[in-house]
Amino acid sequence: MKLLKPFLLLSSIALLSACSSPVHTGSKAVPTNVLTGLPGTNGPVLAVKIDDTSAAHPQIGLEAADVVYIEQVEGGLTRLAAIYSQYPEHIPSSIGPIRSARISDIDLLAQYGHVAFAFSGAQSKFYPVLNAANIENVSADREPASIYSRDPGRTAPTDMLLDPTKLLDKTIKTESRNVDTVKSVGWNFGTLSIDAKTLKAIGAVRIESASLKWPASSYQLNWSASLKRWMIDYRHAPDLSANGSQLSTENFVVQEVSITDSIYHDKVGGITPFSNTVGNGAGYLLRDGYAIPLTWHRPTPEAGTTWNFLDGSESKFTPSHIWIALTDNQPSFTYPATAK
Repeated sequence: MKLLKPFLLLSSIALLSACSSPVHTGSKAVPTNVLTGLPGTNGPVLAVKIDDTSAAHPQIGLEAADVVYIEQVEGGLTRLAAIYSQYPEHIPSSIGPIRSARISDIDLLAQYGHVAFAFSGAQSKFYPVLNAANIENVSADREPASIYSRDPGRTAPTDMLLDPTKLLDKTIKTESRNVDTVKSVGWNFGTLSIDAKTLKAIGAVRIESASLKWPASSYQLNWSASLKRWMIDYRHAPDLSANGSQLSTENFVVQEVSITDSIYHDKVGGITPFSNTVGNGAGYLLRDGYAIPLTWHRPTPEAGTTWNFLDGSESKFTPSHIWIALTDNQPSFTYPATAK
């Protein structure tokens, strides 16, 4: 499966950099995006809710997201919260299918500051909480059809698409509404020592693949040694973007969280789950073909999330677009025949 050319180009450049400091190519410093560590810009934060049912695939514009969160919703299905922070230079022409907001989004997005939050709508009981949250509501029920359109090739409710450039042009340039510039939300970038002693100290184990399950959804990650990326499968089939390329990443984070029933429910009575991303927990960082146990800490909703290896050292991510799966299930791994 052919990968997006920008991913391959940026990955090769970014491995020479660390953290969010500028990349130096010759005598010229190239700015890097604080969320990915890749060459890029740092602009206002746009968070977008994207459907993740089978009918919603292939999704549009997801390959351009700086960060993608996988959240559990009603019926054990999953939904995505995608973060874009490189307007106006690097942003997709279309994103979707757009779906509604959930209670887990409030705390999850708070660490990014006052973000523009794009979604299709919300339950009436939940709207007062949403309106009181630290977000700039740019949902479909507040914006025109020129920004949120319907794809005639798809069927409702998985046919709503967002034009993010038009949305942010209107929000920021025309209306001068407040949207915070992207900032670090806790992770930093650096190389992973492959020294055997170091790998043992942090509990790193080489794996070939990983599997994640929710009650009615699943994801699989397969390590490509030639591309040095995790190739993403959705329900045991390649997770393709609308342009036909398979989604992939160099960092996939499994964040183990508590998932409990909230006071909200959908129109057919399905209870809306709440994924708690504030506090402490465990998880795994998948990078460089290894599964590395992590601990995470986030004292308040407004604080970023810090990530550490088991020896107490700070976890460093590979410069890359980042996926984070919020789950209360342990992942399962497959190992190379020579792994110990």
